[in-house]
Amino acid sequence: MRILHTADWHIGQTLSGWTREVEHQAFLDHLADVIEEEAVDVLVIAGDVFDGINPSGDAQRMLYSALAKFRRRRPHLTTVMIAGNHDPAGRLEAPDAVLQVIGVHALGTLRWKDGQVDMDRHLIPVADAGRQVRAMVLAIPFLRAADLPGLTLGAEVTAGSPVVAATRAFHQQLAAQAQARAGGLPIIATGHLHCAGGTESEGVERRILIGGEHAVPPEIYDPAFAYVALGHLHRPQNLGDGRVRYSGSPFPLSAAEIGYDHGVTLVDIREDGVTTTHRPLPRPIPCLQLPERGGMSVADLDAVLTALNLDASAPRDRHPFVWLRFLADRPVPNLLAEVETVLERHAVRRAGVRIEQAARAASETAPPVSLAETSPEELFVSVFQDMHGMPPDARHLAAFRDAQVGE
Repeated sequence: MRILHTADWHIGQTLSGWTREVEHQAFLDHLADVIEEEAVDVLVIAGDVFDGINPSGDAQRMLYSALAKFRRRRPHLTTVMIAGNHDPAGRLEAPDAVLQVIGVHALGTLRWKDGQVDMDRHLIPVADAGRQVRAMVLAIPFLRAADLPGLTLGAEVTAGSPVVAATRAFHQQLAAQAQARAGGLPIIATGHLHCAGGTESEGVERRILIGGEHAVPPEIYDPAFAYVALGHLHRPQNLGDGRVRYSGSPFPLSAAEIGYDHGVTLVDIREDGVTTTHRPLPRPIPCLQLPERGGMSVADLDAVLTALNLDASAPRDRHPFVWLRFLADRPVPNLLAEVETVLERHAVRRAGVRIEQAARAASETAPPVSLAETSPEELFVSVFQDMHGMPPDARHLAAFRDAQVGE
C-alpha cells in the first residue's frame, strides 16, 4: 500500500498583508492529482493545517472542499489529520463524525481511557485499494506538557532532561499499546514537534517549548514504529535512522525557505519493509530573494526588477513575492519610501525588507559615557547613527534643535 505524508500547509497565512490563497488552492488542486496519479491509499497530514487558531470561513471551506475532492478522486482513500501547534485543536476535530463519512480521521487533542491513551480513537487501521488492512496509523497530535504522564517540571533528576525522559516513556508506552493491537502489521506514527538535529526555518516556525525545551531526540520513537510522519519543521528531511521524517511545507512560507525542495513524501509499505520517495511540488507563485546574497543599494532596485522580465498584465494575486535586502546608504525612512515608489512600477509583491546596517566602529562599542560628559545633541547623533547606519544630516540636526527650542 502507499501512504502520502504531508504537513505544514498553514492555510490562511498572509505575507505583509498579501493572501496566499492562490498558492494554497493551487497546491491542494495539485495534491488531488498526485493522490490519483500515485495511487495513494492513505493521506497523512501531520499538523499545522491552518496558520492560526481562528481560521476564516474561507480557509475552512478550502480545507473541507479539498478533503472531499481527494476522496472523489480516490474513493477508498483514508485521511489521518492531526493538529499542530498553530491549529485550533478543538475546532479541527469538531466535525469528526461528519468527516469520517468521507474517510477522514481528525485528531486535535489526546484522548485518554482508563489511564491510557484511547487506542480506539488514536490507532487507525488503514486499507489498500482491495479494502484489505495493511497497516495501522498511530495518530498523535501536538503534545503539551500536561499530555506527558509523570512529567514534573523543576523536579530534580539524576541525569538528562525530564522532558526528554517523559516524552520517551510516553512514546514507549504508546508503542507497546499499539503493538498489542496491531497483530504484526506495520505501525506508522505521527507527531508534531521539533526533533533535535532538524533544520529550522526562520520566520514562520515557532519554537515549541515544553518545560523550557524545544527539541527532543529522534530516538524517542520506539523501533516498533516502521515510519514516523512528522510536522513542524518546514524543510523536507530525514532524521535518526531514516524512519523519522519531516515532509516539509508545500511552498515557501518565509524567506528562509526559498531554497527548499518543497514536496510531499510517498511511503510504500511492502512485505520486505518500508521505503520513502520525495516527490517535489511546483511553485504556484515565484518567491524571490533579491539579491540572493548580501545587500544592494536602493538605486539598483529598478534595474534588478526590470531584469526579471515579469508579466505586467498578470493579475495582482499572481505577482511574485520578493524579499529585499538593502545596504543602509541613507536614513531608513527615506530608503523605505524610495523602495515603495520603485515597487509600484513593477509586477511584484513585497514580502519583506531587511536593511543591513554598516558595521559599528570600535569606538561605538565602548562603554557609554555619563550624562555629565555629553550633551542632548551628541546623544541624538549617536542614537540616529545606531538606527540608520549613518550620521544625521543638516535637516535632521535643525529639526532636533527646533524641538529643543520648542520645549
